[in-house]
Amino acid sequence: MKVEVKNLRKVFGRTVALDGISFWFESGKIFGFVGPNGAGKTTTMRIIATLDEPTDGDVFIDGISVWEYPEKVRPLIGFVPDTLPAHDDITVHEYLDFYARAYGLKGKYRKQAVETIEEFTNLTSIRNKTLKALSKGMKQRVSLGRALIHNPQVLVLDKPTAGLDPRARIEFRELLKLLAKQNKAILISSHILTELTEICDGAIIIERGKILEMGIMEELLRKTTPRQTFAIVLFNHDNMEINRLIRELLQTPLVENPRIVADHEVHFDIQLGNMNSVPTILSTLAAKNFQIVEIRRCKADLEDVFMKITKGEVQ
Repeated sequence: MKVEVKNLRKVFGRTVALDGISFWFESGKIFGFVGPNGAGKTTTMRIIATLDEPTDGDVFIDGISVWEYPEKVRPLIGFVPDTLPAHDDITVHEYLDFYARAYGLKGKYRKQAVETIEEFTNLTSIRNKTLKALSKGMKQRVSLGRALIHNPQVLVLDKPTAGLDPRARIEFRELLKLLAKQNKAILISSHILTELTEICDGAIIIERGKILEMGIMEELLRKTTPRQTFAIVLFNHDNMEINRLIRELLQTPLVENPRIVADHEVHFDIQLGNMNSVPTILSTLAAKNFQIVEIRRCKADLEDVFMKITKGEVQ
């Protein structure tokens, strides 16, 4: 299944929230949707989920227009907002059962769907608790469960891990990976860009209602970060030896920007086209009696890409 956003435009009064944006994502893939506050992420997601109408342009899910045939695409979409609406007097089980009914599930099929989702999202033990008694992490699990209750093929998640503790974020990421393996098309927004780097196959970067970059993660990283960073750790990492290493790297051809990181770690950059020079550089350092106990490539992430191509502007 393929989701295509085509020339999408949304205007609120004099504010152009979306300025003719186009992108796509597909089944079995997780795409990150990244941008500063006010960039147009939530507006785009709400239009995909049929909760808002565009001023112009359209979204197609498996070729079906979201604007013209919302009733046809709603069974295909699961939407997770950034916060779960407050409900004081309803339990987790009642909440999921209500939405199962709303999606037309009946009898044993509804019961089975609710039980399956409770088990998948690890809600079985709290199924009789009221929503107001839940932590932020548990509420987000309930929100995901509601979005999955009708087994949609497309998941749209608006900052689902905001405010979660580290354990809850890790568990939520693992759930998303499982869903991608079930061949669902997933679009997720987040301000935690290192987290998106770990789970996303690709990314779409938006600012001031315009798409700045999009593509598969490796291509984006290669396109915007033409250098590879390496880290060196010495056996003897006193200041004199580290400074000697910095001086040596400054005189080494093709090495760029040697610097000290975290007191005892030295980083340097190499242009991607000069990567075959790295073994020679290491051999030279060893010949000059540098006792290297670790060398590793420092993986670029979405934060690097984001900082290079965005300006921090809002409408």
